Amino acid sequence: MKRFVLAIAIVAGLPLAARPAAIPAAASLEAEIRAAAALAGEPHIVSATGVTRDESPILTLENPDAFDRASAKRRLVIVGGPDATQNVTALVRWFKTRAPRSLRLRWTTSALPSARFEPDDTQSLTRWLTFQAPDLVVTVGHDPVRAPMAATPLPEREAEDALLKLMADAPAPSPLHKVMLDRVARTPLEIATMLGRRYPEMPGISYIPALSWSSRLKLAALLNDPAIRPRVEGELEPWLRRDASLFGERIQLTAVAGTLIFGDLAATDERAATARRLFDEGVSQAAAEKAPGVPAHGQGWTDDMFMASAVLARSGVRPGHAADLDAAAHLLIAYAARLQQPGGLFHHAENGPAAWGRGNGFAAFGFIETLTRMPASHPSYAKLLDIYRRHMAAVRAAQAPDGSWRQILDAPGAYREETATAMLTTAMARGVRLGWIDRSYVPSIQRGWRALAAHITEDGGVVDVCSGTGAGPTKRYYYDRPAVSGGDDRGGAMALVAALEMHELGNIWKTGPH
Repeated sequence: MKRFVLAIAIVAGLPLAARPAAIPAAASLEAEIRAAAALAGEPHIVSATGVTRDESPILTLENPDAFDRASAKRRLVIVGGPDATQNVTALVRWFKTRAPRSLRLRWTTSALPSARFEPDDTQSLTRWLTFQAPDLVVTVGHDPVRAPMAATPLPEREAEDALLKLMADAPAPSPLHKVMLDRVARTPLEIATMLGRRYPEMPGISYIPALSWSSRLKLAALLNDPAIRPRVEGELEPWLRRDASLFGERIQLTAVAGTLIFGDLAATDERAATARRLFDEGVSQAAAEKAPGVPAHGQGWTDDMFMASAVLARSGVRPGHAADLDAAAHLLIAYAARLQQPGGLFHHAENGPAAWGRGNGFAAFGFIETLTRMPASHPSYAKLLDIYRRHMAAVRAAQAPDGSWRQILDAPGAYREETATAMLTTAMARGVRLGWIDRSYVPSIQRGWRALAAHITEDGGVVDVCSGTGAGPTKRYYYDRPAVSGGDDRGGAMALVAALEMHELGNIWKTGPH
């Protein structure tokens, strides 16, 4: 992508027809941004990318079409220096109201009015620019990526003319825009097949490789590929032979969740007896409690809602094991009573007061794992379904403009995170497929899938996966959690689960809900 720098300084005292007097207050600058968004046309969504030291969001003006292959428009992104909010919004107003109609038909716009990032925040701007999929990036006032530039003050008309020329001369589409469109053009099954060949890269008894193994077993059936199952079994051989311990000296719930793969193998595998014994060890540990509704090996986090229920729900469908399904339901209801907020989102923990993205993904996975296996006649079914539906409604409202979900769901300045996007897209897609929620969720699911696909590279790498995270006492803790990009078993597993769920959802248009 060729980057252009437009050094524009529209200074006080110049005749700006649509601009009020100087507005120094942050609240007034936000009002100016929102006023520009309210004008007809794009960009119309006020969002954010990054936060200041005091956790104020760094606001953006966005359109929702970054990953929309149906849109033929070229993409302009305007980035303002720290004091350029009014200059940038003036250009946005011009584009939406006075730019030639032919230009508005060919281009769409996003803007970062004031790139006032902290000196140690080296990622927020690059993240945002990359996933705006721009054909042209114009900086106003100075280039916030490099050193400030000397800018010759330009009257508004000259600034508009300069921008017109840059847009006329820009190549289209940019290589970056094309990369994003190519990523989202891949089918869910194509992405699942690619991810299934790569993950897990580090086999072990944990929920992360177990989700990849479980998905690969489904992939074997979909592709009618007899070679996939032996590869899964080969990676599990140390445990199937009992050469390796399931849990080690200290049992962790993440490892207990890893035994879900033995439950899947026990259903059909020729070594079912061995797999069943290993699975029973996991069920025993998942059912153990240190307090009512708190798993013995859990932390009281939303993570527990998936880690325990994934094993208990699988066990609960076996003859004579109905109590395990009851235990899964009891755990989910107890955790929701403590952690689900009135609006529907989940705090990560009682001592982790933030709607952590993957934490909400864990809660959602707990519900879909259990509801998928629970008959509608079960005494807890209606309660679980109500909690799930309230959660999904809140999740839909928290979706970012490009379709992704954030590291903190209800904090617009938090980075847009891969596992939250994968898990919440999965949970919604399963809900539509099985009739728990209605088809009004389909646009959100489609947008979530496109955003996820854009974060999966051509070799199966993933972009912006929050690293392993315990409960933190403040939102700042979650804002600052590092993100991993490249080969990552956690992000790969969650994307693989989502890809297969999207493939199944696509089938309902042919066969009807089931």
